[in-house]
Amino acid sequence: MPEAFVLFKTEPTRERDVYLALSGNQAVAEVHVLYGEFDLLVRISSETSNELSKMLIQDFRQIDGVRETQTMIAVDY
Repeated sequence: MPEAFVLFKTEPTRERDVYLALSGNQAVAEVHVLYGEFDLLVRISSETSNELSKMLIQDFRQIDGVRETQTMIAVDY
């Protein structure tokens, strides 16, 4: 099952809104609040790589309050 870790930068004061939007998504396994350059760390998974890509582009980047994302796709080793 494809899995990725996504770092989110949010607009000022929008951290909670983005956190709640992500928490309500079925593909989201974990959401963590961070201190530092990024505001949130999210672990997501999906059935296929194409579904994962679509979710990252069409869903997560479109959440109101998201300023920037950085995605790290996990691979089997």
